Amino acid sequence: MSGRRGTAKAPDAATSRALLAWFRASRRELPWRRRRDPYRVWVAEVLLQQTRVDQAVPYFERFVARFPTVRSLARAHEAQILKVWEGAGYYARARNLGAAARDLVRRHRGRLPRTVPELEELPGVGPYIARAVASLAFGAPTVALEANGKRVAARWWMERGDVRTPAIARVLERHLTDLLPEDSPGEFNEALMELGETICLPVSPQCHRCPVSMTCRAHAMLDAPGSIPVRSPRRRKPHLRAAVLVVQSADRFLIQRRGPGGLLAGLYEFPGGKIERGESPEAAARRELEEETGLRVPGRIEPIGIVRHSYSHFSVDLHVYHARLPRIRRVRTDHDRRWASRAEIQRLPLPKATVRILHLLRRTGDQRVRRRTMPPNARI
Repeated sequence: MSGRRGTAKAPDAATSRALLAWFRASRRELPWRRRRDPYRVWVAEVLLQQTRVDQAVPYFERFVARFPTVRSLARAHEAQILKVWEGAGYYARARNLGAAARDLVRRHRGRLPRTVPELEELPGVGPYIARAVASLAFGAPTVALEANGKRVAARWWMERGDVRTPAIARVLERHLTDLLPEDSPGEFNEALMELGETICLPVSPQCHRCPVSMTCRAHAMLDAPGSIPVRSPRRRKPHLRAAVLVVQSADRFLIQRRGPGGLLAGLYEFPGGKIERGESPEAAARRELEEETGLRVPGRIEPIGIVRHSYSHFSVDLHVYHARLPRIRRVRTDHDRRWASRAEIQRLPLPKATVRILHLLRRTGDQRVRRRTMPPNARI
């Protein structure tokens, strides 16, 4: 920990006023800030839980354009919601939005409730989202504290504990409750988040730009205020190997929908799975195809590349193979499986890895065409 440099008075009402003045003068123009519609606030907060602001903007605009109201979202099938959410990841968020919308229509006439306890009854809505929606959309006098706000508050009061623990979070929440302005609690919460996202950064805080550095104890007392809060070392992600077999007959591909529960529930993918110890990728691709679909592919299957993909808790190398059949074969019907054209597949909700496999297939096919049409001795 860095040495002392001086002292600072505790954050007070003047800190709140300075923070709000800065926010009103310099806040970013974001689509969910244009209208304080409770539905738009809710969708934005769900999206921002696991997605950075700059990445969230196009997904938010696409989602509210397709589902502009609670009722339009409630009417949608899960596959439609997942397709619009495609690429944003953490798909449980999208499924919960649909389930919550149906709940709102059934129990609240299609309107979001105004209180934190009622909001927390909705699928996928935890304490933070409930408080954020209540304060931003309805002016409820409650602190909404997420990772950025916790970091700012920890530095203001020089809290050395792990802000991810409930006990430390409660301490910070009590401090911030004393600063919460009665007339603009939502704006205060948003300003706190904005400060953490743009100035009070995790590693290299830009204290020279901070509008409230005069009451920040970490800034006054430490040579390296970025050392607060204490960060536990990250665990190394496990790395997995898996095999995927893309089976094609004429212009149709065998694709299947993942069952309920799990990481990518409800999304469509090509058959495949984990490579077992001592097993070759090709053998794994054949085994997974037969176990999942009952289908055996005779003869050679062609390796077309490796797709590397990272999820929140693990990374994976997907060894991708391609096989052609002279005719469409019957497969097990215990899951939603179908023989679909490329155009039909593009309309289904797909995880990023499947999108990348489709690009790999297209690139491989283009290379084959070029080889067939190029003169002898020509180089690709």
